[in-house]
Amino acid sequence: MADVLSDDEPDDDPEPADRSPAGPLYVPVRPGPAACAARLFRTPLGGRTAVGFTSPGRLAATLGSEQPWIRLCESALRALAAPLGVTTVTVDPQFCAPAPAAPPPSARWYGPGPRTAARDDPTAAAPPAGGTAAPAGAPALRIG
Repeated sequence: MADVLSDDEPDDDPEPADRSPAGPLYVPVRPGPAACAARLFRTPLGGRTAVGFTSPGRLAATLGSEQPWIRLCESALRALAAPLGVTTVTVDPQFCAPAPAAPPPSARWYGPGPRTAARDDPTAAAPPAGGTAAPAGAPALRIG
């Protein structure tokens, strides 16, 4: 379970979150031409959050072994994120989105008309018999 540390929490909360310093964190970064930039993420509810991990193994398990990182203390991570309006730091989050996958060939079918082998080929030049071609520039619809 991820610990979420936020400066926005009221002090009169009957069960306040543990707001003790998280210690040195492994922070995912994006390398740039001149320097690295801390990666910001979204919470399941859509809020922006800075992210830190308590070990390189936890970072690799969530974001992959090729993810670059730097070590920062929690206060330094907050200082980097604050000018961007990000006041939440999430420690050891779990990746929750499923990996994207291409639909199987049997799921491809575009537009009205009967389903045929030619319809499953998006590179087919002419519509199959009984189907209608979409007007030029019209977006293709994927059904299924």
